[in-house]
Amino acid sequence: VERFEGRISRFMGDGVLIHFGYPQAHEYDTEQAVRAGLAIIAAVRQLKLSPGLTLQTRVGIATGQVVVGELIGKDEAQERAVVGETPNLAARLLNLAQPDEVVIAEATQRLVSGLFEYDDLGYHQLKGFTLPVRAWRVREERAVESRFEATRENHDLIPLAGREEETALLRQRWQQIKQGDGAVVLLVGEPGIGKSRLVQELRDYAASDTEQHLSLRHYCAPYFQASALHPVIDHLERAAHFNRDDSAETKLDKLERLLGDLTHQIPDAVPLLAALLSIPTSPRYAPLNLAPQRQKEKTLGTLQTWMTELASTQPMLLIFEDLHWIDPTTQDLLGRFIECCQTYPILILLTCRPEFHPPWIESPHQTTLTLRRLKTNSSIEIVHRLTGGKRLPPEVMSQIMEKTDGVPLF
Repeated sequence: VERFEGRISRFMGDGVLIHFGYPQAHEYDTEQAVRAGLAIIAAVRQLKLSPGLTLQTRVGIATGQVVVGELIGKDEAQERAVVGETPNLAARLLNLAQPDEVVIAEATQRLVSGLFEYDDLGYHQLKGFTLPVRAWRVREERAVESRFEATRENHDLIPLAGREEETALLRQRWQQIKQGDGAVVLLVGEPGIGKSRLVQELRDYAASDTEQHLSLRHYCAPYFQASALHPVIDHLERAAHFNRDDSAETKLDKLERLLGDLTHQIPDAVPLLAALLSIPTSPRYAPLNLAPQRQKEKTLGTLQTWMTELASTQPMLLIFEDLHWIDPTTQDLLGRFIECCQTYPILILLTCRPEFHPPWIESPHQTTLTLRRLKTNSSIEIVHRLTGGKRLPPEVMSQIMEKTDGVPLF
């Protein structure tokens, strides 16, 4: 629970009430709750029990507003009172779940949409609810290339508003890359301000070009800050097209195909990256027999060489999002990539929140764009596009402007 930033609200016999988004709310709380549910089931399955004993877990998840009261009880028995329809719905969904299943409400499923695989359980008449409630069974997390796109699955994007200068600069930098000049652009802004949307805008622009290019996207995540090179591992697994049921031998075959001619330049490339991906290499490759620090250095060097080899064949758009959650080893590797920008046609596009301070020294080929809140005219333009051009009453528009305060996500 702590790994996914949840808090235990109450112990209830053989059950636990857990909440996410309190006392501090994040834009990823809903998906964290689902990940925690899957992780809890997996953890219980791995427990070593006495012969003849079995443990099974069921998880129900609902999303909505609640009223959180003061602490009640004493010492270890302290808990916060959570009042509202949402915990009641989660409890009812728990009763729908079969052993070792996670069942979520429709509102939850809408928020996490393309991030997980589901089974639609249909509508159910639940105790305490007048209308039938739709429920979904979560099977597993999906391997997605773009979290931004996955969470907006089945939702059309409206045209970008109020970011004309930023869009023009990004397009200009991409044209420079095509001429052989490298560049780094750092997008800085608070949550919901539109960093990922600008990244997507540039990806779409590059994809519309007739010239071939490479687009490599990496994500830093809050629950993997202690996992070295997790954004790179995630990208490699997607790039190699690993499947969950692939054998170690099949994964090794796919990794060899992914690295291609790099194996001639660096004989240990496959064993090094296979070790990073936790793929056994025996008996195809001899053991590395390297000290941990030496293996780390050779792994980073291999990744750097592989990236520059790719960039030497065609322009590259290299994306790292949410640097405020980056792990130290990935940060080290990113610093090496940034140095390569001076000699290779690579546009490194980075995003972070204001609290992140880049450790690398700025140079002329680096640009920082700080995204400000939208002006009122741009916010009104977004509302008009969302309503299909229909005019809202002035008092409603005024409330929207006040509550969203220039943050596009809101």
